[in-house]
Amino acid sequence: MSYLSISNVTKQFGDTVVVDNFNLDIEKGEFVSFLGPSGCGKTTTLRMVAGFEIPTSGKILLDGADITDKAPNQRNVGMIFQSYALFPNMTVAQNIGFGLTVRKEPAAVVKQRVSEMISLINLEKHADKYPYQLSGGQQQRVSLARALANRPQVLLLDEPLSALDAKIRVSLRAEIRAIQKSLGITAIFVTHDQEEALSISDRIVVMNTGVIEQVGTPFEIYNFPTTVFSANFVGTLNNANGEVVDPAKGLLTVDGVQFATATDLKSRKKGDKVRVAIRPERFSFASEQKKANVVDATIENITFLGSVVRIQITIGNTKFNMDTFNNPFLELPHIGSIEKVTCSKEAVLVLDE
Repeated sequence: MSYLSISNVTKQFGDTVVVDNFNLDIEKGEFVSFLGPSGCGKTTTLRMVAGFEIPTSGKILLDGADITDKAPNQRNVGMIFQSYALFPNMTVAQNIGFGLTVRKEPAAVVKQRVSEMISLINLEKHADKYPYQLSGGQQQRVSLARALANRPQVLLLDEPLSALDAKIRVSLRAEIRAIQKSLGITAIFVTHDQEEALSISDRIVVMNTGVIEQVGTPFEIYNFPTTVFSANFVGTLNNANGEVVDPAKGLLTVDGVQFATATDLKSRKKGDKVRVAIRPERFSFASEQKKANVVDATIENITFLGSVVRIQITIGNTKFNMDTFNNPFLELPHIGSIEKVTCSKEAVLVLDE
């Protein structure tokens, strides 16, 4: 039995369906990210788990107990907000211990727990400071410690890093993941940043217009997307229109150029129109390593992107991007030349619309 179960949950505001028949089982100690664009329903789903919104229909079970209609203070969850939400008139220590004080825990327990949390977030020298005296990253650490001080069954994080600059975001997300692992706490992380989700999650739930597009590990989501939305939202993707040639052999064409795919085409028939997708990094020059698909490509443009060189190529009448790692000895083709490029069968994805 899963630790947190969200079953057939739908949320409507008036006639607008914001979350539609959401189903997800989360194991104890798992770190799951809800990933999607603004308005996809990810924060609303998180708020239903927290108790700030009540589902229109469906159930939410936590460790076997039905918490669907319980108020936020009646379910043992901790929540971290984008805006820190710290009390400006309280010190770091007072902010962290606030929830424990409200629960009327003994003073000795509050003092010990606050000390543990301050040590956990490495802010021992800042215990008596006020929020305005801290950086954004330090304030978010305090917010994390306050949420963890009550020892919640589930930790909920609503885009907690979006107000921080890029370098702090990278370091703090690593700290959050390390703390979550060390405590073994179950966590749900809401973000629209694919890099964040890919770097710290056990599983990712890709959402779009209130529904789940795909659930899987970061490796599965990136390498084996199952829908056009999921493939395009996570990472950079080449899209093309294709036609099935031989379903049994996994053969299709793009503008008359034949490709072999590892995607099962047995449910399709010859002549079916399909959506084909290939990640830019899955292409290489045939001279480097020959794979299942070897095709002629015209070199259209070359762009240096630091560690990556992006080469725009045309196969048939369709433009593709091809990425290769930069190095001082990299030999690049001339613009306008025709080169043989290659990719594996597994690189050629056939997606559901």
